[in-house]
Amino acid sequence: MHTAFTQQQTETHSRPYNNFIKNFFTRSVLFLLLIGIFVVLADPFFHYHKPWFGLKAVLTDKEYQCIGSLRNFSYDSLIVGSSVAENYYNGWFNEGFNCNAIKAVRSYGATADLCYLLDAAYEKHGLKYIFYSMDTSSLAADPIPTYELTGCPMYLYDKNYFNDVEYLYNKGVLFEKIPYMIAQSLTGDYDENDSYNWAQWKEFNQDMALGLYIRKAEVAPMKETAYYQEVLDANIALVKEQVERHPETRFFLFFPAYSMLFWDNLYRTGDLEAYLYNMEQAIGALISYDNVEIYYFQDETEIITNLDNYMDTLHFSPDINHFMANQMIARNQAYKLTKENYIDRIANMRKLSYQIVNEYILPYEGLIQVDYTQE
Repeated sequence: MHTAFTQQQTETHSRPYNNFIKNFFTRSVLFLLLIGIFVVLADPFFHYHKPWFGLKAVLTDKEYQCIGSLRNFSYDSLIVGSSVAENYYNGWFNEGFNCNAIKAVRSYGATADLCYLLDAAYEKHGLKYIFYSMDTSSLAADPIPTYELTGCPMYLYDKNYFNDVEYLYNKGVLFEKIPYMIAQSLTGDYDENDSYNWAQWKEFNQDMALGLYIRKAEVAPMKETAYYQEVLDANIALVKEQVERHPETRFFLFFPAYSMLFWDNLYRTGDLEAYLYNMEQAIGALISYDNVEIYYFQDETEIITNLDNYMDTLHFSPDINHFMANQMIARNQAYKLTKENYIDRIANMRKLSYQIVNEYILPYEGLIQVDYTQE
């Protein structure tokens, strides 16, 4: 009898505890479910859908947002390239070509990475135009995508929704990205045509450009022109595959205007002749396609020798972005390459490169930082 009474008393005392545990578990699951639903509905990385509920496409984190926007947004054209392509105003192309363009960008602009983004876009979209900013260095890069290698959030890329827990229950998403997207949408200040634009926080002038250029003290031996032949052929093949698979798309390939510091650096590292050869080979392989137009801005002397246009060796002000966009919109023949003129244009760039080294750069040599550790 005593034992039965003790057991009954234990059960009486444990019942509230068990109910508490059960209720706590139920509420926790419900709370987590609500958080997940909230992130899915807001979706600041556009992993599941394009913006809705009046929210804007606030695109500021390309590694996290670019792949989702390519899969889920409505568009018919792309602005493709590295960080130098991020400062194009989408509306320039939309108005000039009567299209609806968004950006497919990657910081390093390697060919394989950009083609990865193109493949993602083509999964659900037919494209009228691709405006492809082709970096000279991309032709010498490894022809393998680098997203996983460089630590990109692969749970946003791999289409495996089981690992989306890293997105759905991420405090940075909950307390930073979603509030930022809502704030930018409600204030009305954010312009969706300025996706990934970083120029508003930068200065473009001679002091900035020279301050960020560390010159090699010694001039390295010049590499053979075909030094990068194997990776060059692979990168050209990647671009050719895109062009051939999509004859309905018009590809505007263009080489952007780097500063004279870039060409000085190529000379001193021994890459100048190989990089010029790479461009000539790439242009020659692509220029005969009916759906390809190629524009060349690298030999625009007045732009590249004026360091007030730059913040470092590569990155130019949005004014230069606008200039290049306008020339393509106008189909300006002064910048358009043809089968008849492209070899001469590269020869002109070669001549200009040596003028930079032997003439244009000389007044700045006392202002350039030199790295003597590489001697």
